[in-house]
Amino acid sequence: MEERADRNWNELLQEFRVLQTGVQILGGFLLTLPFQSRFADLDDFQRTLYLVLVLLATVSTCAMLAPIALHRRVFRWRRKQRLVAAGHRLAQVVMVLVGLLVTGIAVFVFDVVLDRQAALIVGCAMSALVLVALVGIPLLAGGRHPPRHPEA
Repeated sequence: MEERADRNWNELLQEFRVLQTGVQILGGFLLTLPFQSRFADLDDFQRTLYLVLVLLATVSTCAMLAPIALHRRVFRWRRKQRLVAAGHRLAQVVMVLVGLLVTGIAVFVFDVVLDRQAALIVGCAMSALVLVALVGIPLLAGGRHPPRHPEA
């Protein structure tokens, strides 16, 4: 049981590492924008969307820090199962936050480069893609949950 919890925790950490890199790149991209000359030309909607995206990036980063803080808190307390369960829930929250972040960034870029209509179309398409990635593919590829106590 402990070995399984250790493996699960290590897998979660690997997933967080991948997510962290993506969020850091997206956050870095966002943080450079106010220093561009065209930033002053943004309308109210674009500025608001930009600030929401910065908040999403920072909240995503904080949510990714929580499992590490939890691990530091319960280290050597023999609570690995609880740690893995909490990390799993946090990973699900982070995936939703990152899905919103990438969708929002696509909307923002299309709104600035093209127009609001193109941004809305891309936003709908990205929302559908994120839903397929986070819900559809796991449901289809993952199959049914195995029974807890398989019958012999």
